[in-house]
Amino acid sequence: MDQQHAENTKRIAKNTLMLYVRMLFSMLVSLYTSRVVLQALGVEDYGIYNVVGGVVGMLGFLNASMSGATSRFLTFELGRCDVVRLKETFSSALVIHMCIALVVFVVAETFGIWFLSNKLVIPDDRMFAAHIVYQLSIFSTMLGITQVPYNASIIAHEDMNVYAYVEILNVCLRLLIVYLLQIGNYDELILYAILVFGVSVLIRCIYRWYCIRNYEESRFRFIWKWGILKSMLNFSGWDLYGNVSVIFRQQGVNILMNMFIGPVVNAASAIATSVGGVIMSFVGNVITAFRPQIIKSYSVQNYQEMFRLMNFAVKISIVLFLMLAIPLVYEMDFVLSVWLGIVPEYAADFCRILIITYCFTTVTSILNIGIHATGKVFLISLISGTLILLAVPVIYVLLRNGFHPDYAYICNGAVSAVVVVVNTYILKYIVPEFSIKSFCLDGCLKSIVIGGMVLLSVHFC
Repeated sequence: MDQQHAENTKRIAKNTLMLYVRMLFSMLVSLYTSRVVLQALGVEDYGIYNVVGGVVGMLGFLNASMSGATSRFLTFELGRCDVVRLKETFSSALVIHMCIALVVFVVAETFGIWFLSNKLVIPDDRMFAAHIVYQLSIFSTMLGITQVPYNASIIAHEDMNVYAYVEILNVCLRLLIVYLLQIGNYDELILYAILVFGVSVLIRCIYRWYCIRNYEESRFRFIWKWGILKSMLNFSGWDLYGNVSVIFRQQGVNILMNMFIGPVVNAASAIATSVGGVIMSFVGNVITAFRPQIIKSYSVQNYQEMFRLMNFAVKISIVLFLMLAIPLVYEMDFVLSVWLGIVPEYAADFCRILIITYCFTTVTSILNIGIHATGKVFLISLISGTLILLAVPVIYVLLRNGFHPDYAYICNGAVSAVVVVVNTYILKYIVPEFSIKSFCLDGCLKSIVIGGMVLLSVHFC
């Protein structure tokens, strides 16, 4: 058992490192290329590219929930070492994603075309280029949708090093795009869209080639197993409700604050989301590395290892989160002034409150892995999703009665804290062997103590 613990820990550490390499490469290049692309395209064309691509991105919304279902079911069957069932699950997942891609194509080529031509504000002389971008975005999105089972296979097999290596290639190709954009004499927007599409196709083909070559289950066969399809669709359906709740709360709060306060508060909200997103991307890599091992442990009913991994994940995630969050909370005004120069009103306060809220979100994410491993997501989606939705009318009442906009974020933080408690008891209900005491004391409390020590050191230094 100790040897298994050591092997699992070593694998998780290696995968976390590879995910960090991937993220850092992508982040550094994005900071450089976004500036150069903006200069090459100009503000107008850059805006056209993003808004047109965003229309198609919204159409792929259903795919987000199916991604979670595909990852869970493939990892579960891999943990059980059921090769036949694993092959059936992969092929069934690919059939579902092909259907989703077809739906996106139909909607995009009908409603999407109408929306692009009649509702988006695009200069007449750039409409042809916008349509080229739009068509390439459609095919790129469809390819991305059918790519999901292959990426889920890589994660299930815990071959995170593949992501790092392919991302290095992706980074080099993105730098090449920037170079070609600067020396090319063709329409910059169309050239940029074609180059990005070409790189997207190449990278996805590499992932598929790797999966087909190394994973037997990735060799597609048309399989229509209603039992598997029903389980995956039921899982993704309820997971979709939870995801919609989060998005509705986020967009609903932004709209409410715009209605009662004005656009300045939306700029502050966007900055807070960006800051919080950077921190969560670091923590998210740890959680991603733990996810396959937790699900595999549940699949063979090794509950002791499953709970040990969850406790370990909580400790590592919270410590890492607090090491990043505490200095930022203390020095937020300085950080924002250096980064932005002119800091919008409310931005610093929003950032601080959102960072504290994300601490609860971190714990929730790990509890969700345990619940998702069971495949029983009805309770977590219904109860937690509804609690998250209820925050919107409460915030409406607060803002309507003249409360400071900080209270909107405080309300969201309070709901996130309640969701942690609710999800803890849901996991206990689904898996009676789960020890709430051990999770709270061994996992959360130790991390909070370490965080307190960091807080004291920052305060007195």
